[in-house]
Amino acid sequence: MELRHTADREGKLLSFLRTELRLSASLVKRLKWQNAFLVDGTPVHTDCKVLPGQRITVLLDETATGYPAEDAPLHILYEDDALIAIDKPPGLLMHPSFYRNSGTLANFLLGYYQKTGQSCAVHPVSRLDRDTFGVVLFAKNAHIHAQMMQALKAHTFEKTYHALVYGTPPQEGRWSFPIARCEGESLLREVRQDGQSAETVFRRLEQGDDAAKLELSPITGRTHQLRVHCAHAGFPILGDRQYGTEASLACRSVPHQQLCAVRLRFTHPVTKDMIHIESDQEVYL
Repeated sequence: MELRHTADREGKLLSFLRTELRLSASLVKRLKWQNAFLVDGTPVHTDCKVLPGQRITVLLDETATGYPAEDAPLHILYEDDALIAIDKPPGLLMHPSFYRNSGTLANFLLGYYQKTGQSCAVHPVSRLDRDTFGVVLFAKNAHIHAQMMQALKAHTFEKTYHALVYGTPPQEGRWSFPIARCEGESLLREVRQDGQSAETVFRRLEQGDDAAKLELSPITGRTHQLRVHCAHAGFPILGDRQYGTEASLACRSVPHQQLCAVRLRFTHPVTKDMIHIESDQEVYL
């Protein structure tokens, strides 16, 4: 991917990179060693003087390292030069870890990039737990990723989930339960007064005899937030073996955790269009 800008003023290239093109300082520092900055097609340094009418180009191609690319089918919901959205199945890890370096969505996405001739790295914008399924978004370079992270912090990136939960929750409401890491655990979270603030808006879509279908909209993005909030409120997600109760785990026969990222809505960082992406998966009461 390339960023292009025609100068309408005089100044150092660095000022255009940071102001008009909105590159972060860390990205500028990294790219300057890759001959990624061009003025009228000629590679230049960041202290280059730019005159009105000159064309500035930034090359954002990346090469990911550290884990292997793997060939596997991907259900692509959306793709352009900046972003790609995948419909992740349950049971698939998002990215490699110290203990596992292959067989993850990141490995498969890197393989797709290589197969299609795209010099892109894997930059997750949204993340899903292994057993949560649905739409997940990736940026194709660090610049786009940084802009999407700003949208997340500004709460202009809307994520909607559907979940099957045990019991009979209220028709609608808002949970504000602070979340902290469980003592002695590297992964699990719990509601605790000294935790980070966490807010979830919920609405009941359907009600059955022993379970309900909820629409969940996280206002914050804490680890395991939706699962922890549902469990703490007394309505654990069906199939959730980490936060479920004996009753919720015995309720119905479900093959996996019943939490689906059904929809993403955000302003595209390049075109400024409103993007609406929906999963082809769903939870059924």
